[in-house]
Amino acid sequence: MSMRQKNRSVWLWITIAIFLAMCLFLFYPLIKLFISAFQETGTGEFTFENFLKFCSKPYYYRSLFNSIKVTVVVTLLCCIIGIPMAYIMSNYEIKGKRVIEILIIVSLLSPPFIGAYSWIVLLGRNGIISNFLKSITGSGIEFSIYGFGGIVLVFTMKLYAYIYMYASGGLSKIDVSLTEAAENLGCHPLKKVFNMIVPLILPSVMAGALVVFANTFTDFGTPMMIGEGYRTMPVLVFQEFVGEVGGSANYAAALSMIMLVITIAIFLVQRYITNKKSFEMSSLRPIVPVKPKKLSGFFMHLFIYLFVLISLLPQITVIVSSFKNMSGPVYKEGWGFQNYIDAFETRGYTIANTYKFAILAVLIIMILGMVIAYVSVRQRSVFSSILDVVTMFPLVISGTVLGITLLLAFNSRPLRLTGTVAILVISLVIRRLPYTIRSSSAVLKQLSPSVEEASISLGCSPLKTFAKITGPLMLSGVFSGLILSWVTLITELSSSVILYTAKTQTMSVAIYLQVTRNEFGMAAALATLLTVTIILSLVIFFKATGKKSISL
Repeated sequence: MSMRQKNRSVWLWITIAIFLAMCLFLFYPLIKLFISAFQETGTGEFTFENFLKFCSKPYYYRSLFNSIKVTVVVTLLCCIIGIPMAYIMSNYEIKGKRVIEILIIVSLLSPPFIGAYSWIVLLGRNGIISNFLKSITGSGIEFSIYGFGGIVLVFTMKLYAYIYMYASGGLSKIDVSLTEAAENLGCHPLKKVFNMIVPLILPSVMAGALVVFANTFTDFGTPMMIGEGYRTMPVLVFQEFVGEVGGSANYAAALSMIMLVITIAIFLVQRYITNKKSFEMSSLRPIVPVKPKKLSGFFMHLFIYLFVLISLLPQITVIVSSFKNMSGPVYKEGWGFQNYIDAFETRGYTIANTYKFAILAVLIIMILGMVIAYVSVRQRSVFSSILDVVTMFPLVISGTVLGITLLLAFNSRPLRLTGTVAILVISLVIRRLPYTIRSSSAVLKQLSPSVEEASISLGCSPLKTFAKITGPLMLSGVFSGLILSWVTLITELSSSVILYTAKTQTMSVAIYLQVTRNEFGMAAALATLLTVTIILSLVIFFKATGKKSISL
């Protein structure tokens, strides 16, 4: 066997092993979900009753309409905010641009349920802003964050950052000579934007819109906290699965299948449109920001600063509230650290669990992400091609749905994982692995394989070559995906709230439970710890890598 054949043989077996693991922990649970969706509760007989029940009762199918309505409105609003913001930041000199970009990342990476909780503090029935407005306008007018409007506000103020970052990436690839040619031919500035720039960045915007859609459609925490009577699909799935009265795991499985089909369909449509509208550009002369005119510059700065401030309001509110003396949802006189003392004394184990589970998961993600990226880019085969697609699949799977699939699959022997740390870590790895795979693949495509080939030709084994040469060279790019994986791991709620037990509860679950019990003080303290962890993680990332942004 030649050295090249031996090298491919080693990586082929590694690819097959990872593929089988994905089949066990992703496809097998999905198959169990599919089977459960067509089973009658109690008897286990084949039936379409679960789907007929959904279609026949307004109480159920309105949840789907509600989810679609929220998702469409949020995606449109995010585009309306994110695209102009990206255009302004890319084309004009904005004061404090570096700080603004960091603040946008901070607001983006904070979990939505913390934003929901913060807006309850601000615009809830006893909220700070609500009480202020009542004192001005009179108590007869009710200001509330609950319902459709509140859900849209929370999602929009968080997720517009995705559109901004993707659109900024698209704008950075445009050659300024194209826009100069249009201007020299007398093209009106607005016509230039809509006829030239928008089509060029459309693939990037579509990718960002898919992320916004997936996050909005599958999020559980925000609508559960502030939806009240406005029920969405993830909330309905959760209530059916864990409901003590009238709940059905089989019906929850059917609802999960409906969500899964919709998200996959949207994903395929986005891929089709993106492939049709993609452009190859050589940005030899990238856009250089210019100083805006005084009046237009004032409105540009006002637009940027206003939305960044509003998007950061949840984090500011959480931090301030965490030091305020509270009794349930009511503010009391004085400030102090009592909320933190209570959090560490009664929920200290959730803090330890969060970091332990996340560290274990991120180590697994780093190893798997680098290996999967390597076999996908360097060792192409049928299995590696399939693996490349399979590992991106969790991007469109709701955390609630994934949690249910894992419980259905591993709730009995021979592999019973329900209630263990293992099932939580598995769900975290599956959900957040794609980020690291993407960043690892991107950096690997920029590395020449000649160094690896020279190492192997000198007698170094394929695995040793990867560990000693290729792996270290990949690390600078791997960390971009790894920081996203880490931050989303410590703030994960949708799957954790399905899989947790009293012993495996994490901070995100504890925050959710405290808010539902109106214990806002302790929730604020725990949420602040998460926010501080996110900020410190970003600071360490930027300092260690020397990068100025996180690539999406």
